[in-house]
Amino acid sequence: MERLNRDAVIAMVLLVFCGIFFWATFDIRQPDYGVLMPSTWPRVILGVLALLSMIYLIQSLRAGPDERDGDHGPPLTNFREWIYHWKNPIWCFVLFFAYLATLPVLGMLIGGVTFVFVLLGALGGWDRKNLVLHAAVALLSIGGMWSLFTFGLGVLLPPGMILGYF
Repeated sequence: MERLNRDAVIAMVLLVFCGIFFWATFDIRQPDYGVLMPSTWPRVILGVLALLSMIYLIQSLRAGPDERDGDHGPPLTNFREWIYHWKNPIWCFVLFFAYLATLPVLGMLIGGVTFVFVLLGALGGWDRKNLVLHAAVALLSIGGMWSLFTFGLGVLLPPGMILGYF
């Protein structure tokens, strides 16, 4: 029997989670008003995630078992090596929690743009060429998403103390 690689196992776990979460959408309360059911968008997003997870599973099954399944590299002997090894995920979590903590003050638009810009800088570098690219990505992605939800879907996003007055 051929062993599964790690990617195949992760894809199967993702598919199980998508199924559990999709099942949970049937418990979302259905109000008497409105045209669109509150469970519609979660189901659409979960459907897309399930499709992408299925593609991930198929690709990982085609790739075959991992060749270096037992080799995880040299052991991390001290805390400094551990921090250096995991610095990118640590940056992501620390900056995301900072974004959540400042959300009541900065709001979704300013806080989101700042979060994406700083995270891209932390992960991709702070040189002059990257700063312009990171600013453009932050403004276009968060600004576009904020505009879509605010004007297109009529969702009230946290304005924060700064934009709350406008």
